[in-house]
Amino acid sequence: MSGLAEELVAMAARMARELSAPAVARVLVPPEGGEPDHHGSFCAVQLADGSTGLAYVLLDGARRALQGQDPAALAGARPEALAERFTGTDSGGRSLALAAMNALTRHLLDRAGYAPEPASSSLGSLALRRGDRLGMVGFFPPLVRQARDAGVDLTVLELKEELVQRVPGLEVTLDPARLAGCAEVVCTSTTLLNGSLEALLGHARGAREFILLGPSAGCPPDPLLARGVTATGGAWVVDPDALFARAARGERWGDATRKFSLRHAAWPGLEALLRKAAR
Repeated sequence: MSGLAEELVAMAARMARELSAPAVARVLVPPEGGEPDHHGSFCAVQLADGSTGLAYVLLDGARRALQGQDPAALAGARPEALAERFTGTDSGGRSLALAAMNALTRHLLDRAGYAPEPASSSLGSLALRRGDRLGMVGFFPPLVRQARDAGVDLTVLELKEELVQRVPGLEVTLDPARLAGCAEVVCTSTTLLNGSLEALLGHARGAREFILLGPSAGCPPDPLLARGVTATGGAWVVDPDALFARAARGERWGDATRKFSLRHAAWPGLEALLRKAAR
């Protein structure tokens, strides 16, 4: 795995150690299927104080792998021990690890009295400008509509060759080097799980904005910001009980979460938050 993965695991261990973080209380593995627009594609780890983290499970058979385990057996586990799986090769273990890291991060933020700004949409803090070319890694339907309405051209990076196309205002490509011509890039946070984020950032060095979006983006952003990510946007769990109940049924989360946006300039830094949380 990448140096980024190793840094995130080390940060998880530090948060757990310096805060004497609580153990895992429960783990959610979503069922197959679900309602239209459901959120059955994310697992959740909740600590004993209620701190909850989410992570995507539809990569490389992660959900199937996790469904073969007993989530109840993880109650009482140390979150930092789960986080260590992030550098492994098991897809289910990596998803569980990221959810545990995100839960530890939420524990830190609550202890420090810090909450990121609410976001009015899933697009976080993105401000589109006419004449720009917007890069998109992962498909964000609301953003496609917003970009086209604003007269912004789109370059969408895809993995499926049959989706490749080029029409006025829209390019769908398999070539990550095409991100070099984009003024802004919006990237799915699942790139944390498949280890592709650092390479994508290299292709998008000229972008003035590189925003990482999705419920998986709940880890400390310090190593992301250091590599060129300018903002993250994710899901802030407001009601863990409602989240677990709805997600277990494959339903939408509704008011169990709210969207947040975190800009580089607004982040106090892990060091400052750890000092404040330890008081």
